[in-house]
Amino acid sequence: MSGNESRIQAIYDITNREPKPSKAPKKLEEMWASDVFTLSKMQERLPKSVFKSVKKTVELGEKLDPSVADAVAAAMKDWATSKGALYYAHVFYPLTNSTAEKHDGFISVQGDGSVISEFAGKVLLQGEPDGSSFPNGGIRSTFEARGYTAWDVTSPAYVMETDNGLTLCIPTVFISWSGEALDKKTPLLRSIAAMNKAATKVLKLLGHTEVAPVNSSCGAEQEYFLVDLHFANSRPDLLLTGRTLFGKPSAKGQQFDDHYFGAIPERVQVFMQDVEEKMYKLGIPAKTRHNEVAPGQFELAPFFEAANVAADHQQLTMTILRQTAKKHGFLCLLHEKPFAGINGSGKHVNWSVGNATQGNLLDPGDTPHSNAQFLVFCGAVIRGVHKYGPLLRAVVATASNDHRLGANEAPPAIMSVYLGTQLEDVFEQIKNGAAKSSKAKSVMNIGVDTLPLFPKDPGDRNRTSPFAFTGNRFEFRAVGSGQSVSGPLVAMNTILADSLNWMAEQLEGALSSGVELNAAIQTVLKEVIDQHGAVVFNGNGYSAEWHTMAVEERGLANLPTTADALPVLKAPYIEELFDKIGVLSPVELESRFDVYAEQYLLSIEVEAKLMVSMAKTIIYPAAVAYLSELSSTIAGLKEIGIDFEKEGAEKVAMLTKFMMDSVSKLSGSISHHDFSTPEEHMQYVAKTVRPLMDKVREYADGLEAEVADDLWPLPTYQEMLFIK
Repeated sequence: MSGNESRIQAIYDITNREPKPSKAPKKLEEMWASDVFTLSKMQERLPKSVFKSVKKTVELGEKLDPSVADAVAAAMKDWATSKGALYYAHVFYPLTNSTAEKHDGFISVQGDGSVISEFAGKVLLQGEPDGSSFPNGGIRSTFEARGYTAWDVTSPAYVMETDNGLTLCIPTVFISWSGEALDKKTPLLRSIAAMNKAATKVLKLLGHTEVAPVNSSCGAEQEYFLVDLHFANSRPDLLLTGRTLFGKPSAKGQQFDDHYFGAIPERVQVFMQDVEEKMYKLGIPAKTRHNEVAPGQFELAPFFEAANVAADHQQLTMTILRQTAKKHGFLCLLHEKPFAGINGSGKHVNWSVGNATQGNLLDPGDTPHSNAQFLVFCGAVIRGVHKYGPLLRAVVATASNDHRLGANEAPPAIMSVYLGTQLEDVFEQIKNGAAKSSKAKSVMNIGVDTLPLFPKDPGDRNRTSPFAFTGNRFEFRAVGSGQSVSGPLVAMNTILADSLNWMAEQLEGALSSGVELNAAIQTVLKEVIDQHGAVVFNGNGYSAEWHTMAVEERGLANLPTTADALPVLKAPYIEELFDKIGVLSPVELESRFDVYAEQYLLSIEVEAKLMVSMAKTIIYPAAVAYLSELSSTIAGLKEIGIDFEKEGAEKVAMLTKFMMDSVSKLSGSISHHDFSTPEEHMQYVAKTVRPLMDKVREYADGLEAEVADDLWPLPTYQEMLFIK
């Protein structure tokens, strides 16, 4: 396949590697949450009164009693050290989509020089990492360093095992000295509390007297690519940016659809089993694994959990995938579009709301037309997505996700809601007066006598919708594979809280004026669908007709790039929303815009600089070497009277010149810094720098198609995607 020495060696090492044996699977019951300080482990180790206090905080959201901290800390330390842990870490989630941790030893030196193992309650409750060295959007100056971590009791502590030992990990929030949230967890906890308050108010208006705390749930499907480390280590672009800046498409890609749900390669399955064992020990409910559409692409999906715990577990999942991949000789790519021309990776966030007394509030049942509770909560979602659709686009806006949104495997950048034919019909009836019927499930008859009859759902699914109802939950399909799910969850919880508060006001007003409850609900739902039904769309979200209709006829926003979407965070109505609901203050919201804008600009700057470097120092020398060989061959043949065609050499020369001319323009564009606002800078990057990068790639990929394989220096798509 290749005459290039390093590529030949990589292929030889891969194809001759000793397969890593698959371990005999342990019983799930033995593994499950064995490395988690669960409530059951607390109950075994804590005094009864202390345990009851902690349990109330975890299950009912009651304020933590600081007096129990010492007892909990001692029990937590004893449990962790019994497993071999010598260190503990407050784990938090800064505004980087990554996980941060500060390790401290349990060691305490005594007056006589001896040491003891110690972990006090005040240390469990609060830590103090640097509040200015993490992205903070100007909340903290460099000289203002103090920041705090504080224990999140609702997310269980766990022991993280690596080759270097075990560490007790304590999930925490991260805030500044002046009290602003510097992390992803704090706004998520606030949004859950706000949504619970609003949902409880509505449920009581609907006649419920006993209402348990309402929480949102999350199940995030994680897509990822695996590339052998032999190849990845020869690709500076994969190592530094997570995607290939250059690469000619393979003759075979995904056009046969033969990878999707195909037999999992043996080496990959061993990796997956290793990942799942680690996840089970940490109490992460990995449920599904399979090949995804693109070659070299796979998916892992968990069972749903409470949103806050699910967000923590999702961060852990990304860490486990990356760390475990290296042990199996892979690089795990969580970039949304690591390879051009084939599907990228998303992280579909399945989101619902519910509680212990009323159950799943987004479950329509068999007769949704008569399920007032479901219709109210579903209507609240419709209203929220219509009013704040641009916000949903903004919270999934990154430089990497821009490559994916709107492509064949991802929804468009226009936020719409898919309800399915059954629910669309119900809401249409509401619009026209009152809902009196629901399309029932039918029976699927396949025509094979040996197969049982099975029910056919009254509505199909829609892969082109960014926000689709899928039976008893909504699936936010626009979230990127490398993103934290906290931002999307914060947005969904917040817009739902806003809509439920509005509905509660409408219902209270109607009821106080003597209107009967069902009539009041009907009036509110009709107003929702009249004013916000434009966001409901069951058709093909990829079609040009929808893009025209959505913008021109329905007034929906089309924000194709991060440069277009992020400024939404500065819009007055978004600032008012977060401030009114109590999730983010204006200062905190502005800091998010500043941080995410900077990350967007830095991401593209790094890619552009690396592209210039690779083109000059890797691709150009290969092209010149091949051109020199061609020229010598043509000249030598001419001397003996053979007139050899020159078109090949002329094409290589032309592509090389065009590439280097484009490199020069790209290099010049990077050095342009005269911008009055971040918005202006982002638009420049999106409209000037990115197109120049595309031009450089176009010519470089053209050279890959012409230069002799034994001279081409970079592992190819064909090798990286198909050699495992």
